[in-house]
Amino acid sequence: MIRCLFLLALSVLVARAEETVIRSGVVLRSGGGGRGRSGFPIDPVAKLLVTGQWTPPTDGQPLSPSDTERMWRAATASGDGAFTNRELQNGYLDSQIESGAEAVRLLSAAGQDVVYVNGEPHAGDPYSNGILELPVQLHYGVNDFLFHVGRGRLHAKLSDPAKPILLYTKDLTLPDIVHGQNEPQWAAAVVINCTTNFLKDLVLRASVDGRGSLDSPLPSVPPLSTRKVGFRFKPRWSSRTNRLELGMQLFAGRRQLDTAQTWLNLRHETDHYNQTFISETDGSVQYYAIAPARPLPGGPRPRALVLTLHGAGVEATGQAGAYQSKSWATIAAATNRRNYGFDWEDWGQRDAIEVLDHAMKQFDIDPNEVYLAGHSMGGHGTWHVGVTYPGRFAAIAPSAGWISFWSYGGARRATNNDMERLLTRASDPGDTMGLVSNCLHFGVYILHGADDDNVPVTEARAMRDRLSQFHHDFMYHEQPKAGHWWGNLCVDWPPLFDFFARHRLPDDADVCDINFTTMNPGVSASSHWITIEEQQHPLEKSGVIAHYEPLSRAFEITTENVTRFALRPNRIAPTNSVQITLDGQAFKGLPSSPVWFESASGKWALAGPPSPARKGPNRYGPFKEAFGHRMIFVYGTKGSASENAWAAAKSRFDAETWWYRGNGAVDVVADADFDPAREPDRGVVLYGNADNNSSWAALLGGSPVQVHRGAVEIGTHVYRGDDVACLFCRPRPGSGRACVAVVSGTGVVGQKLTDRVPYISAGVAYPDCTVFGTDTLSKGTAGVRAAGFFGMDWGVASGDFVWNE
Repeated sequence: MIRCLFLLALSVLVARAEETVIRSGVVLRSGGGGRGRSGFPIDPVAKLLVTGQWTPPTDGQPLSPSDTERMWRAATASGDGAFTNRELQNGYLDSQIESGAEAVRLLSAAGQDVVYVNGEPHAGDPYSNGILELPVQLHYGVNDFLFHVGRGRLHAKLSDPAKPILLYTKDLTLPDIVHGQNEPQWAAAVVINCTTNFLKDLVLRASVDGRGSLDSPLPSVPPLSTRKVGFRFKPRWSSRTNRLELGMQLFAGRRQLDTAQTWLNLRHETDHYNQTFISETDGSVQYYAIAPARPLPGGPRPRALVLTLHGAGVEATGQAGAYQSKSWATIAAATNRRNYGFDWEDWGQRDAIEVLDHAMKQFDIDPNEVYLAGHSMGGHGTWHVGVTYPGRFAAIAPSAGWISFWSYGGARRATNNDMERLLTRASDPGDTMGLVSNCLHFGVYILHGADDDNVPVTEARAMRDRLSQFHHDFMYHEQPKAGHWWGNLCVDWPPLFDFFARHRLPDDADVCDINFTTMNPGVSASSHWITIEEQQHPLEKSGVIAHYEPLSRAFEITTENVTRFALRPNRIAPTNSVQITLDGQAFKGLPSSPVWFESASGKWALAGPPSPARKGPNRYGPFKEAFGHRMIFVYGTKGSASENAWAAAKSRFDAETWWYRGNGAVDVVADADFDPAREPDRGVVLYGNADNNSSWAALLGGSPVQVHRGAVEIGTHVYRGDDVACLFCRPRPGSGRACVAVVSGTGVVGQKLTDRVPYISAGVAYPDCTVFGTDTLSKGTAGVRAAGFFGMDWGVASGDFVWNE
């Protein structure tokens, strides 16, 4: 069903006061569909912006010359300045703000998905977290502020920055100080740059209780932008208080720019506490919360770990706080990068695994005694992370968990034609039910309230019914008369922990049967002694069923959608020679050392170790993969003034969005300042095309996809015009693991078309390469002109592509 957009216009005169709250305006009902989880949402207002037809609306003005039925109507905010109109359920609010001079002001708004300031996009605060304050440039005269609002409520105001460069403390990432802790600890704060210059050579000096200062050099901060920066401090302890002041001073050379203070909690080793670490995804400071084990007097040192995943809107601190400490296991609560984050998919999934790896090292965990649990959104995460990484957990326990975006999140599996089927395939790694056979690797305890009015109990029952068809190691408990949250017991449930305590992940040598499925070997490739390295059809379901017979020292293996895999007999077969039957083919007298098999024309043959130049577990795509390996955003400066302005604004918008959605931090640099030969293993996101980004030749000169002004070329296919956009991903030259993602267009219209493509969102995915036009804003996926996955050699001819000529 097509929903309606609504457009609200406001006209506010900016006074010279420190703060201006937007309070009045007009509303317009406009045609369009809800954005949902669509990769190409229908949006007629965005189309006006992209094509240059947008003009600030006034009372009585229609949506467009072709749509004169829907007119503007007056609207007024409530006393606190918040608009709560139902018209803002997936609608727009426009404010025409007059300024008497050129000025930089801080925009603080909550409820918007995105805001355009004089046509340039800035990140939104859709969950109304209240953490965004963005520096925006006001011109002399009328300035246009256009907000897209998704949830029906918006509050927006402008204020004068107290200083040109600010330390911002509404979004800190802090550890607790634990008794006996002496090593420097990581924390993070936000620097707001209200100037039109790059900030470089910054230093943050931190001290606890006014003593023992430590200087941390900071990365550069682009003009008119924000950047979350990591810094270190020396911990101190006091027996007279439960908190100490953390002082922060920001310097450029010897000049002090700003200061800020906050408090650090003091915790004993047996208390629940927060721990920080550096993420390998982007180099940012992240945290997780710990409920430490409390071993029984004289008992063994606990080496078990329970990784727990929180629900939507919950912090990891609160998640850990719902558990009492256990005598036999440490409990670690990951963050999903934010309290909403990525629904434990995409980078939220990566966060869960990073926390798991960090906590296992921190607490010397036995890898065979690792368990996974979570509630609500974290219950979904338990299903999703569990079936994606089946070799990591001895048992999992989703509580009030939904299955997938298709069963619960409102996503639509569009499969009406070849293009829709291919685009949907990019999302298949999030198909929990498609990977459900991986539950054979571990025990499952399903917990749900019978009267849950948030996540229907039918989600749990569906998984129970599916598991009952093949699994014999799961338990199901439906708590009578219980709702969604029925107290801490709905996570800290004693029978659930009893179930965990009776499970242990087997060693490779004890596993004679494997039934392993993956959608993307670049995410999850291995189970015990089997590794899937290449697929015939990328991101379609691939599986290996293997049985080892100890008496005959023989392997029986069948595969599905696998063209290359590794077998490591030495992990289970204590012999110098093994025999293998592979999809009916016999191989005898093979060594027990690792062996590789490759399929061509339906026949298997022995192969050598994989080449890092090919797709594989080291680097597989699709498009989003480049947003990792401590990626760098590189924007073009060699084009026209409008092309350069778009590239700078778009890279800033993505960096702001990355900060808001993923508590992230990313280096944003101009092409002139980027050295392609340095740090070759970092991911790169490049903004622009071959004619306006000088880094293109070094990074993409050999790519079969080329974007120039006026044309996109993919092999022998050419798409012409200045209104064509292109997203694609390629291996970074000189690296065996990093990728280059390209956000590009054939002209300013094509480039602006990428502004509203929600690739930094969970539940939205794109293949290796996608070409689309402005008609996606009125037709959705029907406006996609080409899309596909490169072959295992990263070629076009060897890949899976759909061409809409």
